[in-house]
Amino acid sequence: MARFEFRLPDIGEGIAEAEIVAWHVAVGDRVEEDQGLADMMTDKATVEMESPVSGTVIALAGEVGDQVPIGSTLVVIETEGEASAEPEAAPVSVKVEEQIEAENPGVEEVLETPAPQPVGAPAKAGAQSRDADDGAASSPTGDSGTGPRPSQGNGSGAHHAPVLASPAVRARAKDLGVDLSQVQHDGQHIRHADLDAYLRYSGGQGYHAPHASRARDDVPVKVIGMRRRIAENMAASKRQIPHFTYVDEIDVTALEDMRADLNANRGNRPKLTMLPFLIVAICRTLPDFPMLNARYDDEAGVVTRHGRVHLGMATQTDAGLMVPVIRDAQDKNVWQLASEIGRLAEAARTGKAKSEELSGSTLTVTSLGPLGGIATTPVINRPEVAIIGPNKIVERPVFRGDDIVRAKLMNLSISCDHRVVDGWDAASYVQAVRKLLETPVLLFAD
Repeated sequence: MARFEFRLPDIGEGIAEAEIVAWHVAVGDRVEEDQGLADMMTDKATVEMESPVSGTVIALAGEVGDQVPIGSTLVVIETEGEASAEPEAAPVSVKVEEQIEAENPGVEEVLETPAPQPVGAPAKAGAQSRDADDGAASSPTGDSGTGPRPSQGNGSGAHHAPVLASPAVRARAKDLGVDLSQVQHDGQHIRHADLDAYLRYSGGQGYHAPHASRARDDVPVKVIGMRRRIAENMAASKRQIPHFTYVDEIDVTALEDMRADLNANRGNRPKLTMLPFLIVAICRTLPDFPMLNARYDDEAGVVTRHGRVHLGMATQTDAGLMVPVIRDAQDKNVWQLASEIGRLAEAARTGKAKSEELSGSTLTVTSLGPLGGIATTPVINRPEVAIIGPNKIVERPVFRGDDIVRAKLMNLSISCDHRVVDGWDAASYVQAVRKLLETPVLLFAD
């Protein structure tokens, strides 16, 4: 037998280490050549490592969430062959686990505690008899309660009259899971007040209101993979960039009418959302505001103003927030943008986006769609210097001259790096975008 050390290869230019985001094997597993061993993340790209040999896994280099340097041992595999076939390189110390399940990181298992049983829950088969000496009355449902015994008026005799209550009280007791035979009452009928008194007396024990919240176990979730990258990037952005946000309201009534007309006659072309129109407006106005389409190199103290618009599009995925990039957005029309938006969003959500499609943006748009809220204060996608956030469209009455009319309104937010962008620039830029969106024919004019 021989030991083969699979070392982490160079999987990206300038990458010094990669994070383990998933193991596909455990110690003791038999692996075949080209079988997946682990998923490794660098920057925002995830790469699957495949075994170059067949054999048995005898050691793994760390746990999910650990960083592994390029060139260091990732997996040790025992292969068929002479024992002298050891690698010439000095052995690298690796952490050996007895067994690690192959699982998808980031999936939280939430354990629900057993729901409390109602007072007087149905008894098991064979428990139909009652102890006649304890003076307890038989429940109409055959329940046996452990709560306070009911008052039976004069309290005489071993046999008692059935519980009397109005349909409303019975329905409420059923919803609460309360056995009416356990409710004390002074009159001939159980009233709502008697039920309230029972609930106060029992301290709420022995019943559970339907659809109520249940206690759940605490679940520790390790911050790894994409979630850790997002956390690090957002923390660095807020720590190093002095943000300010400007918000203005835009009347998109005419634009929405135009969008509806275009969609009604789109043929085989993709359906248009608001985003392609906004991107056209963004690109058309940026030449007059070059300070916004820029990246700031903190260490070099250099701001690069880009001539092309490589627009980042914040996209929510199961793994977390990703930012695929629409290259040369300034050269695309609304139909081309709609197609590219759909393609990149699908690639990001399915984990098929390429590394080059997730980097190099010069400006980012973040939209929550129908969840857009009234206004947002988005965090800048460092090292960019601005991020734009459209909010949801709402219909409200507005004044037009002396008339009150229905209008579709949308707030537009922009967050900027105050080190290189002044408030006047941000406000003037949004006003320029607003002019195009409120007069949408200008979006198609040369």
